[in-house]
Amino acid sequence: MKKLILIFGILLSTVLNAQTKVKGVVSSDGITFENVEVTLDKTQKTKTDSDGKYQFEKVVLGNHEITVVFEAFQKQKQKIVVKDTLDIIFNFELIAEKEKSNGLDEVVITGTLKPVSRLESAVPVEVFKPSFFKKNPTANIFEALQNVNGVRPQLNCNVCNTGDIHINGLEGPYTLVLIDGMPIVSGLSTVYGLSGIPNSLLERIEVVKGPASSLYGSEAVGGLINIITKNPKNAPLFSVDGFSTSWGEANLDIGAKFNLGKTASVLTGVNYFNYSNPIDNNKDNFTDVTLQDRISVFQKWNLNRKSNKLLSLAGRYFYEDRWGGEMQWEKKYRGGNEVYGESIYTKRWELLGAYELPVKEKMLFSFSYTDHEQNSVYGDIPYLAQQKIGFGQLTWDKKINNHDFLLGTAMRYHYYNDNTTATIQTDENWIPSLFVQDEIHLAKKHNLLLGARYDYNSNHGSIFTPRLAYKWKISDNDIFRFNTGTGFRIVNLFTEEHAALTGSRDVLVLEDLKPERSYNANVNFLKKFFTDNGGFIGWESTAWYTHFTNSIIPDYDTNPNQIIYKNLDGYAVTKGLSTNIDMVFQNGLKFILGATYMDVAKTENGVTTRQMLTEKFTGTWSISYRIPKFFLDIDYTGNVYGPMRLPTLGITDPRKEFSPTWSIQNIQFTYNKLKNIEIYLGIKNLLNWTPNKGNPFIIARANDPFDKNVQISDGTAISIYGQPVPKGQVVATADNPYALTFDPGYVYGPNQGMRSFIGLRYNLK
Repeated sequence: MKKLILIFGILLSTVLNAQTKVKGVVSSDGITFENVEVTLDKTQKTKTDSDGKYQFEKVVLGNHEITVVFEAFQKQKQKIVVKDTLDIIFNFELIAEKEKSNGLDEVVITGTLKPVSRLESAVPVEVFKPSFFKKNPTANIFEALQNVNGVRPQLNCNVCNTGDIHINGLEGPYTLVLIDGMPIVSGLSTVYGLSGIPNSLLERIEVVKGPASSLYGSEAVGGLINIITKNPKNAPLFSVDGFSTSWGEANLDIGAKFNLGKTASVLTGVNYFNYSNPIDNNKDNFTDVTLQDRISVFQKWNLNRKSNKLLSLAGRYFYEDRWGGEMQWEKKYRGGNEVYGESIYTKRWELLGAYELPVKEKMLFSFSYTDHEQNSVYGDIPYLAQQKIGFGQLTWDKKINNHDFLLGTAMRYHYYNDNTTATIQTDENWIPSLFVQDEIHLAKKHNLLLGARYDYNSNHGSIFTPRLAYKWKISDNDIFRFNTGTGFRIVNLFTEEHAALTGSRDVLVLEDLKPERSYNANVNFLKKFFTDNGGFIGWESTAWYTHFTNSIIPDYDTNPNQIIYKNLDGYAVTKGLSTNIDMVFQNGLKFILGATYMDVAKTENGVTTRQMLTEKFTGTWSISYRIPKFFLDIDYTGNVYGPMRLPTLGITDPRKEFSPTWSIQNIQFTYNKLKNIEIYLGIKNLLNWTPNKGNPFIIARANDPFDKNVQISDGTAISIYGQPVPKGQVVATADNPYALTFDPGYVYGPNQGMRSFIGLRYNLK
């Protein structure tokens, strides 16, 4: 009996004194931190080592609480239970204090042209950081935007794969793309230069949906995308990010930072992309994806001034050689009519800078200049163009009592010339502008923003665009916003409408095109939820309505052999509802979900029709899960698009008039155990979806791209079906039973199927 009591006492003592280790890693967006304070039960304290690791020895069985505190990041707490002597691994993902859970308190500039907390901005601004785009790695920002709710990169040609960016269903020319607040991505670059903006120079992207012409002028009618480049002071010393796909695509980003003593910080970025593997999976003898060889070199200088005022200068050079066409096409066929190919050479220079004036008042001068050279051929049709855009802007930021003023003046120089008959003489003009904005703090929770802009265009005269915004901060977790205003857009047809250059449709411009005008109103509501265990849920919804007059919408319907451009004799309307939900949980699970429903229509002569290439609904998602034990991150991303009306070649065209509901889905696995290194791999387009499914063909008359065997009626022709064919119309023959001409413009999604990818990232802090 005494032995049993002794054994029981030993076992009881062992249980009561059982101990284990609790350890883990503290990081944020894949970057580990040294000297982070970690506390166990408010009594034991330690700090992370150079690899971001912490460890507590001899932790007894029972309930415990770990607290992590690090400057500029939110304080985190986590309860754990020690049940046995097995080591417990618990990693912490820090959330920046300035972000207030998923970027809701990020400092933004796009909505009001001045730095302001996103939560305090009267204009709704969505913010996306590089970590968001790394969940589905792409070679450029154009492709990366496919996972932003309400934003859709649209391909406009099956052959050369040029594209633009749609916001809330509106065509690409309605979207203004800025770099560091400068409107240098416009005209030719909205079609030919978007794919050349690499992810390597990205600090964050700010998106505003809805007209912003009162601050940014023409083109900001549907919305704007502001690409904020990296600050050299915050960039890693050296970084490399490279990946390759099973289709043969290769992308490499290299970045380096160095200091010139105390004079300046300099950031250099180089991006190279190559795809030279012709693939024809749909068997139409045309490349499924355009062959591309491009390089982009970017450098940004931040000069240190004694006054600590801003002085930065950045430049970029971009060159691209791309072609698509018949599989047997070679350079020797460029511009000829033997083998069809679309070959595009793009050269582009960009310069931009910002200088804060050495005066007591807060005054900032920003400037940019771009030179874009386009050397393109579409079959045997050359398109040679040059565009130069210069821009200078001076703003004065002044607070007086409860008024926060912003006054500014801008001057834009525009030069454009090409070899088409539409450009009889060089288009060259200067556009001076004045704008003013006053944000009035009516009460603690109520702000009213009033603004107006005046532009003078030598071709179109005076243009006035007012705006009004109201913000009600119901509580720290509830915000209501109302915005209304006007917009305008001056159309540069051949720099924006790729369809006007490719294919066999004749371009018909019926009149001198007047500027488009728009009237917009939207309401936005944001709600934040915090759970007891440290989780976060953010919900944001927006409803909008925009009315357009003088709309210029390509008419593909009146004559299947023509694209007709004119100001709409009526009006166009876009309206809809958009919702975003962000969820972050302490167990490593994150959700970013978005959905948009929209109705985009035009009314002419009392008849309302749905506009071409506008979907009824879209959805996006990003689901991420971290498995600390295996140092593994899993990202499942995707989007879904509702049916959209497509540009067919008349009633005899067998291709579907509406696209199906379609989805692109991707999965990625990232291994991050190695210091400063991430290895990632995955699969893109898991469903292997391509737009040719369900259609007899995508490119009309791919077997006869120069229309050599197409018969045009002289008024007496009879089709193979025994019907007379009106003069000027295509005759149905045995070789051409559907009476079609060559047309690569039937496109609404990427024609690239499933492919795997593998890549590596290295960051030296």
